[in-house]
Amino acid sequence: MADVFEKLVKDGGPLGKHMDRAHGYFAFPKLEGELGPRMQFRGKEMIVWSLNNYLGLVNHPEVRKVDAEAAAKYGMGNPMGARMMSGNTAKHEELEKVISKFVSREDTMLLNFGYQGIMSCIDALVNRRDVIVYDAEAHACIVDGIRLHMGYTYAFKHNNVEDFEKQLQRAEKMTEKTGGGILVITEGVFGMDGEQGILKEIVALKEKYQFRILIDDAHGFGYMGPTGAGADEAQGCQAGIDLYFSTFVKSMGSIGAFISGPKAVLKYLRYNTRSQIFAKSLPLMIVEGMLTRMEMVINMPELRAKLWHNVERLQTGLKARGFDLLTLR
Repeated sequence: MADVFEKLVKDGGPLGKHMDRAHGYFAFPKLEGELGPRMQFRGKEMIVWSLNNYLGLVNHPEVRKVDAEAAAKYGMGNPMGARMMSGNTAKHEELEKVISKFVSREDTMLLNFGYQGIMSCIDALVNRRDVIVYDAEAHACIVDGIRLHMGYTYAFKHNNVEDFEKQLQRAEKMTEKTGGGILVITEGVFGMDGEQGILKEIVALKEKYQFRILIDDAHGFGYMGPTGAGADEAQGCQAGIDLYFSTFVKSMGSIGAFISGPKAVLKYLRYNTRSQIFAKSLPLMIVEGMLTRMEMVINMPELRAKLWHNVERLQTGLKARGFDLLTLR
């Protein structure tokens, strides 16, 4: 009989096999100083490309003030308990209403973390009779959520509408046997390359096939589209996207997540999403800080304008220096 730890120590896993030479430099670097485009690394000022702070809210004076006041007012522990038990507050419900209106959905449920949240939502949405069809380059959190599914799954080639329809047809045939339904999962903006998902093309196929769509728009929420409501707003297909998921980590400079959609479905998720039922509620200091962030995103379009100005400036400069940039949608 082998020691269960033996394989872990022997090869380290797909990423861990590089740990000896990567740790502290390529992986787990220690960045010091104020969060920003330039930070201290090993005693030198370096340009930082990897921060999640799309709209610059992390160091905005108003945001820092509200965060500090909320921390002093509530501390990290308030409310103490899962949302279903003793962790529900008027502030949590207020934030959910603000987000629902912003993303044009009937209802919203706050989630403690994005990764665990979407995994648990996928688990709650489908049973063994249902079939999942998903983009082959979906984020790891989606892949891990799909791994929890005990039914059939079909991956379509990244952003390939022809292969998507092919996999949809396979899923349709399978549901004729199982009696289940089809859940399609993709991303609004893919975090690894910045490319938008084929949301509009997927929605168009609803006229031909019966399925529901869940999108992870962690990288599009807050700045994509005319009001910043996300990639589906940018593509003009909000009404066709059944469930909209995003985090507070990228544009908002905070922590936590949410899922929005039909009121009846959200009611079900509140009572069946295990990562929320059996976990402490999102701290009030984060919720209050998010209310301020949402107010700013809604009422300060200049935040998005500055981001797009920076994007254009960077892309123009890179192209002028001979870099071959990905053509984005």
